[in-house]
Amino acid sequence: MFYEKDISGCGLSGFIDKSKKRVSGEEIIKSIALQHDRGNGLGGGFAAYGIYPEFKDYYAFHIMYDNMNALATTEELLHKDLLVKHYEKIPVRRTLKIPTHPILRRYFVKAKPSEEEYELLDIESLDEDDFIVRLVMRINSEVKGAFVFSSGKNMGAFKGVGFPEDVADFFKLDEYHGYIWTAHNRFPTNTPGWWGGAHPFTLLDWSIVHNGEVSSYGINKRYLEMFGYKCTLFTDTEVVTYILDLLIRKHKLSKELACKVLSSAFWKDIDNMDDIDQKVNTALRMVYGSALLNGPFAILFAYKNGLIGLNDRVKLRPLIVGYKGDRVYMSSEESAIRIIEPDLDTVFAPKAGEPVIVEFEAEA
Repeated sequence: MFYEKDISGCGLSGFIDKSKKRVSGEEIIKSIALQHDRGNGLGGGFAAYGIYPEFKDYYAFHIMYDNMNALATTEELLHKDLLVKHYEKIPVRRTLKIPTHPILRRYFVKAKPSEEEYELLDIESLDEDDFIVRLVMRINSEVKGAFVFSSGKNMGAFKGVGFPEDVADFFKLDEYHGYIWTAHNRFPTNTPGWWGGAHPFTLLDWSIVHNGEVSSYGINKRYLEMFGYKCTLFTDTEVVTYILDLLIRKHKLSKELACKVLSSAFWKDIDNMDDIDQKVNTALRMVYGSALLNGPFAILFAYKNGLIGLNDRVKLRPLIVGYKGDRVYMSSEESAIRIIEPDLDTVFAPKAGEPVIVEFEAEA
């Protein structure tokens, strides 16, 4: 009987070293390359944490430009509103697999609001992260041909149109070392394949890679706009990053509660919970109903202190987790984990809607 692989669309891979040991990007490249058939060459990308130790106290802006006018306009904004410690071209390797690309730059910056902005904004209640978020939204929505695709501290996103192994070669990711890595192989279905629309999607140090479809994108987008977020990258996954920033950073929800919002329990299941769980889940669904993600999804959510894997509430996309010593691996396929760590201590598939949250070991 002929066997045809069920690719389920898109591929994810990621791992964290809980001891903060930095490892070469070669491992994550090997893992996502094994999932080549899950993509179609219209998007590949990576997020890496711990890669800029010499600038660890500065926000690392990775920006793509369509033209030099966009670059000039954006740099004028950056130098006006930020202290720019260092800036440069993002190093790339010429490859036939990536024949064309946007203008790519990175900037290591700190916030420096102007006097005018101090007057316009309630600056005493606006911390540095808020200021950076506002600036990212402004550039992405107002500067034609400019897109900030990474803005966290001591981390960076690298993405583009191509298969992920080719994108990795282009960005020289084998020369970077980090303690958290995530990767994505894209198979776009109802949104365009373009450089800004490749995964991961980031804001500050949050980054998301996603397999599936956010069918609630419309209501999620309108909900986020009430809080000042602007969705400009023409891809449904963008809302997931902003929702998590809103829930965790702005509204101070725990990671566990934020995951319950994204992958909410069904009402029929809430009815059968004990009193405390019933009250908590009811409150989350009533307060954050517009932040609920509908549709099939498996996501890897990375941030400065950890890595989270999460399925939708009926597990319509695959997610596998493996443990080996200080390393925790998450991927769409077990084979993509075993190609870099064949001798796992534990491997399992998380239940629908139940997050796997892994954070760094507490420092002594």
